[in-house]
Amino acid sequence: MKKHVMAITYAPKEAAVQSGECCQTIRKGDKVSVGDEILFHGWSSRPYRSPWSWQKRITVRDVMQTQIKYDLGIKLHGGWAKWSSLIVNTVAAADYISSATGLELRDVLFGHNSRNVTASTYQIIRW
Repeated sequence: MKKHVMAITYAPKEAAVQSGECCQTIRKGDKVSVGDEILFHGWSSRPYRSPWSWQKRITVRDVMQTQIKYDLGIKLHGGWAKWSSLIVNTVAAADYISSATGLELRDVLFGHNSRNVTASTYQIIRW
């Protein structure tokens, strides 16, 4: 079991994570496993230059390894699901994306990450 510290910086999701309504996050990389602990937190103002505004510790119950590509979508269940598909809209809703659509999820994910033309490894983490 590993312990991780992760910030929640997407404003529409912060309160939902704190209250327990949102139990999913999507993160680039492959560092998290089932049974790991994550300490989520928010920032009181500027990220990395201000105190934490809140914190919540959770235990990971499910991790889905996936590939995500800006111009293609999310690889789910062995095949690529387009950003505009119903299944990606469902993933976006579980992630508390405002205007819960796959296209908005894409914009949120790639607003924080490079729009690389190759697929990158991500994890859909649930607790």
